[in-house]
Amino acid sequence: MSEFLVNLLGERLVNSEKAEVDVQALGGRLSLVGLYFGCSLNAPCKQFNASLCEFYSKFKKTSEHKDKLEIVFISSDQDQKHWQDFLQEMQWPALPFKDRHKKMKLWNKYKVTSIPSLVFVDATTGKVVCRNGLLVVRDDPKGLEFPWGPKPFAEVVAGPLLRNNRQTTDSSSLEGHYVGVYFSAHWCPPCRSLTRVLVESYRIVKESGQKFEIVFVSADRSEESFKQYFSEMPWLAVPYSDEARRSRLNRLYGIQGIPTLILLDTEGHMITRQGRVEVLNDPECRLFPWHPRPVLELSESNAVQLHEGPCLVLFVDAEEEGELEPAKELIQPIAEKLMAKYKAKEEEMPLLFFVAGEDDMTDSLRDYTNLPEAAPLLTILDMSARAKYVRDVEEITPAVVEQFVGDFLAEKLKPEPI
Repeated sequence: MSEFLVNLLGERLVNSEKAEVDVQALGGRLSLVGLYFGCSLNAPCKQFNASLCEFYSKFKKTSEHKDKLEIVFISSDQDQKHWQDFLQEMQWPALPFKDRHKKMKLWNKYKVTSIPSLVFVDATTGKVVCRNGLLVVRDDPKGLEFPWGPKPFAEVVAGPLLRNNRQTTDSSSLEGHYVGVYFSAHWCPPCRSLTRVLVESYRIVKESGQKFEIVFVSADRSEESFKQYFSEMPWLAVPYSDEARRSRLNRLYGIQGIPTLILLDTEGHMITRQGRVEVLNDPECRLFPWHPRPVLELSESNAVQLHEGPCLVLFVDAEEEGELEPAKELIQPIAEKLMAKYKAKEEEMPLLFFVAGEDDMTDSLRDYTNLPEAAPLLTILDMSARAKYVRDVEEITPAVVEQFVGDFLAEKLKPEPI
């Protein structure tokens, strides 16, 4: 266990008294680590920090599991004094300020897209136990539900669900169905845009004879807004008044932003977190239920995924539909092999794969990342780390791609700044 934590966090952490904390010794007793991503200059982080201090103090004093949990602060501060001052408020250790490479690896590994963020991971394996620790702190202030592991969807959603004609149905009616769990709100313009498209997708899938249902989990700010928004939806919803159930669903799927559409199979297991992208990319629902594809064609609707972690992008000289197929076929076996490896480990893919042709969006991406005009051009873009890796060779073969991917994952490549 200790060896794993040393690999994840490094050999030494530091506490508020500037003393070093030995990770090897720390890891011997832990079963859960809370990775707390934040920044001293961020107002929501300051606010959450106060709540976390209260939670941590109470847990360490009263919980029978007090020795099984530790929190580690992973800062995005740019100024060491700001970081040091913020650390003074904390009772737990932090990653050293100068260890920026380790911080960025953790951001990417756990797909952190906003702060504050608290991700609980298994201290032995590093697997995510609970992605939305902010809700744990809010909903379980005494830590009675430790270790906050995932529960089956059917258990978390259990209870009455609404239809927009004010009738109710029990959640057991979802058994045997593909389910879309839709986190959305009326005040959010991208949510309203997606809802209009999703209504049509829902109709197409239902009319095709598939057993499919959507459950709306509202983030509206009032019941009146919820009712107005839900009146546009032909599917089911968790009652707005059932705040606890809505919160548990947010916690279950680690929702960090809206709109988010989670797709579940007929057994309640997750198919994809990228339902939003899939619905926008496949308006005719030909690929339903939208199992993850190893390689995607870069488009305006899926470009948002470039910001969710490192992405391999193969740029090719292609303007017409179908001209990207040879490029996809080139990298598909490598992507499939990596996907199978991480699926077997029950871990998320460390790298997404795209092919990109020639269009305005691709030109903008090249300009933004200051890439050479060459085509084909093999790259890995890590937008959150503002880093790029480029392999500019005359001929791109499967062996070249596999070597490039292997070297990246082994951290043998030197990044260039974006």
